Amino acid sequence: MSFWHSMIWRTEGIRVVSPVRWRQFDGLVSVLWEAESQAGANGYYLAEDPRIMIFFNDVSSQVRISNRGDNFLGDSRPMPRAVYIPAGVPMWTSSRSMHRFSHLNLHIHKNRLLRFLAPSVGASAAQAALRRPVEIQDIAAVQALADLLVGEISSPSKHPLYAENLAGSIIAGLLDISGEDEKASGRLTTAQMNKLTSRVEALGDYRMSVADMAAIVGLSESWFGNVFKQTTGQTPLQWQHVKRVDFAKRLLLESDVTIAGIAAQLGFSDQAHFTKVFRQIVGETPAAWRRLQQGR
Repeated sequence: MSFWHSMIWRTEGIRVVSPVRWRQFDGLVSVLWEAESQAGANGYYLAEDPRIMIFFNDVSSQVRISNRGDNFLGDSRPMPRAVYIPAGVPMWTSSRSMHRFSHLNLHIHKNRLLRFLAPSVGASAAQAALRRPVEIQDIAAVQALADLLVGEISSPSKHPLYAENLAGSIIAGLLDISGEDEKASGRLTTAQMNKLTSRVEALGDYRMSVADMAAIVGLSESWFGNVFKQTTGQTPLQWQHVKRVDFAKRLLLESDVTIAGIAAQLGFSDQAHFTKVFRQIVGETPAAWRRLQQGR
């Protein structure tokens, strides 16, 4: 399949520091970028087809991303090492400090993706995987494949089928692919729950709505609402409270931050609200729990 990607993009404060290397395959374009970003640099990207970004260095402390706009409030989070962006999903980026980075982009025609996935997982599961964004930080296995693919982009030595199979393995290793039976069970997959947990931890004091959570795992809001409680035994709000209380416990044990300071850091309306939620989950007030743990 002859294919060249189409993407709207604009950047400020980012410059390429090495010639861009690319190679075109069956329904796939692979591109290696090496660039430098200034503090305050920003970008906007919107592609007609699905794409994958794999960073060869960790930029999570320097770059924030958002799919909701360029004000980076609420939905923004650190840039992970690998991202799958479904077709038509916009992405904004903002750099906090000057840094250099390199990343591999895989632009894939959606029909090529379906042709690759459907024979193994079924058409419905393949379509669902194409709609679900993926963001991961631990990319050891995927990076090993990406390193091999970069070698074939820079200095081709084998039949194109080799590089295409490397790309296919990256896709299979990165996309959130579930079988038909998992969706039919009415439960979220482990991968979907891991994505929600990572997002809660990254957002800190921002409470996600049901719509936010559904979008993260690529489900409709109504379907998500039906399966979340069946999966966790909790409502989305209860589940987020438990995650925040878990984080609060670490702060209570490992820091001298006041109860009011922890409440503000975790996005509770005030200390009284935080104390009420903490007691409901733990059975003690934050102050009593801290004293109890320190006395052991």
